[in-house]
Amino acid sequence: MVTPASAAPADPSAAADATQEGATFQVDAAQIEAAEQQAAAAPAQAGRPGPTPGHGNRAMASLRTAETDENFYFVMADRFANGDPTNDRGGIDSDDPSVTGFDPTRKGYYNGGDLQGLRDRLDYIEGLGTTAIWLTPSFKNKPVQGTGSNESAGYHGYWITDFTQIDPHLGTNDDLAALIQDAHARGIKVYFDIITNHTADVIKYQNPNFDPSKPVNDTNRELLDGGAYVSKDSRPYTDAQGRTFDDRDVAGTDAFPELDATTSFPYTPVNPAGETDVKVPAWLNDVTRYHNRGDTSFVGENSQYGDFFGLDDLFTEDPVVVNGMIDIYGTWIRDFGVDGFRIDTVKHVDDQFWQAFSPAALKIAHDAGKKDFFMFGEVYDTTRPFTSHYTTAGQLQAVLDFPFQDAARSFASKNGSAADLQTFFADDDWYTDADSNAYQLPTFLGNHDMGHIGYFIQSDNPDAGDATWLAKDRLAHQLMYLVRGNPVVYFGDEQGFTGTGGDQLARQTLFASRVAEYLDDDLIGTDRTHAVDNYETTHPLYRSIADLAALTKKYPALRNGAQQNRYAAEGPGIYAFSRMDRTEQREFVVAVNNSTTAQTATLPTYATRAGFSLVYGAANGVPDTAKTDRAGKLTVSVPSMSTVVYRADGTIPAARWAPNVKLMSAAPAADTKGRMEVTARVGGTGFAEVTFQARIAGGQWQTIGTDDNAPYRVFHDVSALDPGTKVQYRAAVLVSANNGKGLCRSTGVLSAKVPAPGITIDSPTEGGAVHTDGPITISAVTDPEKASNVVTFERSVAGGAWTAFHTDDSSPAYVATDDLAAAGFTDLPNDTPVRYRATVSTPSGASSSAEIGLTVKDRVTTATVHYYRPDQQYLDWGLHLWGGAVDPATLAGITWDTSPLQRTGVDADGWATYAIPLVDDLQRVNFILHRPNGDQVPATREPGGDRSFVPVQSAEIWLVAGDPTVHISKPAVG
Repeated sequence: MVTPASAAPADPSAAADATQEGATFQVDAAQIEAAEQQAAAAPAQAGRPGPTPGHGNRAMASLRTAETDENFYFVMADRFANGDPTNDRGGIDSDDPSVTGFDPTRKGYYNGGDLQGLRDRLDYIEGLGTTAIWLTPSFKNKPVQGTGSNESAGYHGYWITDFTQIDPHLGTNDDLAALIQDAHARGIKVYFDIITNHTADVIKYQNPNFDPSKPVNDTNRELLDGGAYVSKDSRPYTDAQGRTFDDRDVAGTDAFPELDATTSFPYTPVNPAGETDVKVPAWLNDVTRYHNRGDTSFVGENSQYGDFFGLDDLFTEDPVVVNGMIDIYGTWIRDFGVDGFRIDTVKHVDDQFWQAFSPAALKIAHDAGKKDFFMFGEVYDTTRPFTSHYTTAGQLQAVLDFPFQDAARSFASKNGSAADLQTFFADDDWYTDADSNAYQLPTFLGNHDMGHIGYFIQSDNPDAGDATWLAKDRLAHQLMYLVRGNPVVYFGDEQGFTGTGGDQLARQTLFASRVAEYLDDDLIGTDRTHAVDNYETTHPLYRSIADLAALTKKYPALRNGAQQNRYAAEGPGIYAFSRMDRTEQREFVVAVNNSTTAQTATLPTYATRAGFSLVYGAANGVPDTAKTDRAGKLTVSVPSMSTVVYRADGTIPAARWAPNVKLMSAAPAADTKGRMEVTARVGGTGFAEVTFQARIAGGQWQTIGTDDNAPYRVFHDVSALDPGTKVQYRAAVLVSANNGKGLCRSTGVLSAKVPAPGITIDSPTEGGAVHTDGPITISAVTDPEKASNVVTFERSVAGGAWTAFHTDDSSPAYVATDDLAAAGFTDLPNDTPVRYRATVSTPSGASSSAEIGLTVKDRVTTATVHYYRPDQQYLDWGLHLWGGAVDPATLAGITWDTSPLQRTGVDADGWATYAIPLVDDLQRVNFILHRPNGDQVPATREPGGDRSFVPVQSAEIWLVAGDPTVHISKPAVG
């Protein structure tokens, strides 16, 4: 962000800027390197995006840190190797899995792996070319949670009770220290998976309707396991004195008030007997340090305030929680030498927390001598404007590249368009700022939540056979290793693991398994099964990954060199790009082909009449050499589902002068009002780097990012500035000269104004319905989100005047409840139009609005799903349901493993019928159609993923076996 004018002196060079467009000057390589190191070393802080070079060295090299060349191995310790069977039960003196959590025959329990097993198998991990081990959370967990068919164990590490101790099922703190020491001796770093959002499920809510004179049962009991989410608008927080406050107004500050467990929350939280002091450190046992608003549905406000499946959601706006988490994880850095963190559930925590936590953790690491300490967050989303928010405004160094996973699967597994992949990488500019960029992102193909890449490949190509599955698996890894970012191998992918889904179905052991669901898996590239150990260093995928790691180690440009799009086929075919290290100035051309046939492409390079030599892909029988023509074009041929890499025989020609550079535009980004898209055009076709700077009137110029590939642009974060603020931009281009110096040319200044915030009504949706016999909730979000935003809600009935009915200033979501009958609209006929408008206003007076149109409809109390199977074998096929539309009593009887909602009958036409009782027909019914515990499409689960419908819009839907479509009218069937 740009420092306010009052916080920085004027730059004495600013007066010359308007006349400096086109000026050429030289910068010594040492100056460039020093500025780059300064940017990399300085932790991100609010208002200080990076160094502020003077006029003479505004041109900088694109940022590279030590965290752009890691090869991660992501491993769940419980599922990797059992090096010490004496800790299998976690030191608990019992043989009951419901007590110890240990049962090697069940996928949802501890299976026996531990830290000693990792130590014993470091040769295997190192042989893959691994430079960093990423461990799933390894702190002490609640051994078992849940009841009945929902009971499972904390083998995965996400139900922490003691943040200071390694889980006894995995070993001891000394075992961790020994693992880190052994790994470091091999040059391998160790990363911790950490959690700041929640703890284990301990807190219960007092039941206000409990009657001690009546028998205790599921409905009449003193303590409740959870409850429906209660919004901040309907029940604001109050301090210990009973005064209402919005936590976002005081988040992370000394003004955050003391709270009272009995009065401050919509529920009354208590620690049950026997668990009053189970959490460590002790401050975690204070129930006022949690949000206590009920269960999340993962949307809107409750996404940041609700409990994940009952897990106790920490009040991360509370400075006691902020400082407590900094202290917890700072200790692991100082005392154990942990090299970095993967941070869980980042998007479910407020920005203010990350703006405090990230710089503090980095400072602790740097003070401890860990200058390369690296943190990346899990932001489970595939849209770049959203994920990049956490590396800019959120001040994290990087986020897991979920968008890449989606793009890579589409290309390698689904035979997607190469042009789509090229477009994907062009949008890397969303991550470019002063202290980070896309080169730092950890990339991956599958994980412990989504599933193995092998599962995706088999699901996308069910009848292709092992040879095709193996080729696609290799292609996916080739893409991941040769594009920008830090590749992450999910343990088991190197052995062709597949599974039949995500979560527990994607957590197979590398040691011989006794879990029945795992033993049926069809592994890729081998005839082996999970009934035996799978540490085969001769497996074709293990060898392929090791070869790719060796290739990128030999040629570092393939890991952190600039990536420039070169060619992309429309549809399946070749995607080609260049990688080039700015110091060596030698170009590599990489071409990946996802087509089922060999393909040839002619593409531009940086040099004319230049020779290239093949360095990867020789086994494919492609030419060993190639040469560009006088226009710098190179022709490459790539066999089907394969990759080739060519290396230039010489360096690219040195520049004799700096190319022309011009700022083309500076305007609010189309996808978010909190970012300004700033673009520049550079003359010529050579390798160049463009540094962008910004300031507000009278302020100091600050670097906001350097882009090293065309088209040149940054998405400047202006979310902290007031609407209407004038921001000035300038840029400079840097190219390499033959005297070891950089040639630079600068632009003039371009100005833009920060826009008013945007607003979106996210619920209900356009074209939805409203009833006259009860309330409707309207929810809106603003962009950018600020605690100072105020939203006013209005309605218009049947084209009448707009009438304001509510104002909300409680971020991050703005909610209003309207009741047409209470407002006097009692006799509206069906299909009467009703419009709602939400207007956001800022303290500076800027505003913007959004509208939606609804129609009056009668209430629906039961939704009906019709399901047709040509074989008429409905057996135990049923509906897994969730969401606020369905009657909670119905949801309470549904479990994934044993009890999906069963049909009520089969009609005369052979359609099975399922009746779903409703409590709110305006909300979505979310569903998966499957057999008990079934997750294999199409044998035990229907395609289409998580599907949904809104009952008031369509009270009946029709589903056909093998068809992901949700039909709103009865389709013809054979």
